[in-house]
Amino acid sequence: MLSSNNEKQISYEFICIEDLVPQDHLLQKINHYIDFSFITEKVRPFYCETNSRPSIDPIVLFKMMFIGYLFGIRSERQLEKEIQTNIAYRWFLGLNLSERVPDHTTISWNRRTRFANTTVFQDIFDEIVLLAIKHRMVGGCVLMTDSTHLKANANKKKYIKQMVKVSTRAYEEELNQAIQEERRAKGKKALKPKKDVVEEKEIKKSTTDPESGYMYRENKPEGFFYLDHRTTDLKYNIITDVHVTPGNVHDSSPYVARLDRQIERFKFNVEAVALDSGYLTAPICKSLHDRKIFGVIAHRRFAPVKGLFAKWKFDYIEDTDVYICPNKQILQYSTTDRDGYRHYKSNPEVCKTCPYLSQCTRSKKKQKVITRHIWEKYKE
Repeated sequence: MLSSNNEKQISYEFICIEDLVPQDHLLQKINHYIDFSFITEKVRPFYCETNSRPSIDPIVLFKMMFIGYLFGIRSERQLEKEIQTNIAYRWFLGLNLSERVPDHTTISWNRRTRFANTTVFQDIFDEIVLLAIKHRMVGGCVLMTDSTHLKANANKKKYIKQMVKVSTRAYEEELNQAIQEERRAKGKKALKPKKDVVEEKEIKKSTTDPESGYMYRENKPEGFFYLDHRTTDLKYNIITDVHVTPGNVHDSSPYVARLDRQIERFKFNVEAVALDSGYLTAPICKSLHDRKIFGVIAHRRFAPVKGLFAKWKFDYIEDTDVYICPNKQILQYSTTDRDGYRHYKSNPEVCKTCPYLSQCTRSKKKQKVITRHIWEKYKE
């Protein structure tokens, strides 16, 4: 028999919102294990206690942002619309069916104004990680780190060229000391201190989004991007660190500082880390060695100049600190430069008559030069 349900759309019912949210829903699980009341104390210094009108509960605002992140809702305007019609979202936020959802502009204003240049977001993130540790969901023994590029909302053709100061590498002082000690041990004169000249480089700065960075990498899109650096704990794949940089910052630059921060903040006893080939640098390998952390890093082999021998065809003999070429000739140590690279040079008189000369070097001096970082052994 044909029937219609139109009248039920205007009927009144007494219901419990929680009963409408399935018990296996992700928000049910989060609500069961995480007490968000700590957020109030984290943000209290940024609210007036005695004046102005009552604010929207900050816990609701942060929970709205959590919903946007968890369910891939990137637009705050769209987030407001989704919450209006989704019962599970309303229940998680503590809103009844007739209560008005906070406006998307309120979220935006708090994020860009009230909490700008504060550590609130990092503090709340850390508190969630600490709760995960408390519930034994984070081991802190094996960490995996990688970065992904996020496209900035900026036209790559709209930019200005700007000279900026080259940032000092975190390991600069340690490297300089190692260079001077090695030169002294090799009987070389100590390098004179660099003159107080500010080292600069030219970059492209977006006129639309100045905080982004112009990224140009092999097999990657070109334009203005950000890099989202994330560390995940192996036990249950819980994210333990997030750090965003402009797209023109190398993956390896913030890594050691962010690793140390996790060890100090969460008391991790890190035994091993997994990284991709972008992190395979001598300074990172040495840093892991010094911290007694086993590094599992993807290998990266640079393509040699077409027609010439690859570097791996030259054998390094650590005992005598020399390289042996494919023709079994010795490349002797020559010097160590300011960047920490040793120079090994062949004997041009021997190279002149070498049958592999055309495959070895195109130098007018008929001399092969190989460089090796003073911390290369840690990478090997």
